[in-house]
Amino acid sequence: MTCWIASLNRENWEVVKSKQVWGIPKRNRNILQRVKPGDAILFYVRQEKAGDEILPSAIMGDLEVVSEPYEDHSRIFVTPQHMGDEVFPYRVKVEPIAVFADPLEFKPLIPDLAFIRNKTMWTGHLRVAMREIPEEDYQFILKRAGQGA
Repeated sequence: MTCWIASLNRENWEVVKSKQVWGIPKRNRNILQRVKPGDAILFYVRQEKAGDEILPSAIMGDLEVVSEPYEDHSRIFVTPQHMGDEVFPYRVKVEPIAVFADPLEFKPLIPDLAFIRNKTMWTGHLRVAMREIPEEDYQFILKRAGQGA
């Protein structure tokens, strides 16, 4: 099993949960060549503003890849304005392992995560659609979310 962290907005997290599919943009298609059924993906949402409230960056859940990667150009995801006409066509089907009742705020985790080498410029480590993370980081995040052993 390979452990991944995927970066998305809250609107697309709702799509992932309801349709049980994860898609990445054309520019990141090479990533999916390494994704296999049985892999685990933690879903990270970026900080967003909702009215006057700031919603912090957080881990929303842990899902398992249950299909081989495939290509599908149907428009199911919400395209952020800066991404033009992107439909996130490189996809895998996923099933929930755990959807966290309370999102796990991300910033307090940073000092203890090995995959984040630059602790002050940490957002750069999450700018790609998804990246592989060490199993130790995966287990640490699950434990902090009340899901680990």
